[in-house]
Amino acid sequence: MIAALFDMDNTLLRADTGMMWTRFLYARGELPAKMVAKAIYWSALYKLALLDMDEVVTKLVRDLEGNSEAEMIAKCDAWVANDVAALVAPAARVAIEHHRAAGHTIVLATGSTVYAARPVARGVGIAAEHVLATELEVDASGSFTGKPRALCFGRHKVTLAEKWAAREGVDLGQSYFYSDSYNDLPMLERVGTAIAVNPDARLLRHARKKGWQTTRWA
Repeated sequence: MIAALFDMDNTLLRADTGMMWTRFLYARGELPAKMVAKAIYWSALYKLALLDMDEVVTKLVRDLEGNSEAEMIAKCDAWVANDVAALVAPAARVAIEHHRAAGHTIVLATGSTVYAARPVARGVGIAAEHVLATELEVDASGSFTGKPRALCFGRHKVTLAEKWAAREGVDLGQSYFYSDSYNDLPMLERVGTAIAVNPDARLLRHARKKGWQTTRWA
């Protein structure tokens, strides 16, 4: 089987949901101004592929210790419905339908958490079992433990994709991956066909060197 995997931010979506979520929490009074400033700094480093994602995600997940998973699910579902769902790139919808018509399995593969990724995936008809995203550990009471259960960025995205592909009978060597970020280089190099969508400067240079397809999804 062949799959078409799509990154979420600035690829499937015409937005950076990390910064959108930060602004959402700040507007609700759930985030101090200093954390907004820090998020902007992290975002700038990420775009330059200079951010230590393992360190940042570990810190952010630790800060969620004791919070209710059910409340997170409800909050993210409402946020996606109100603020994010309309930001799916029209060209992404076209690409998804093209792959569906070819009989390919459609996958959302994102560094975002499953709480943001799953409602976005539902909106474009991607099944929950085909969502690869960062997962958080939850205790028996339904609260976050402050530890990640699975990471889905950089080399971790490849690990999750390989486990998923083995389970689903998918050949990644014949599959496709769409992404905007140089941070996704390990996954782009793992598939048979890499497509750089709205690529950052480092990915654009690398894609041209490798002869990968590049495209702009407004």
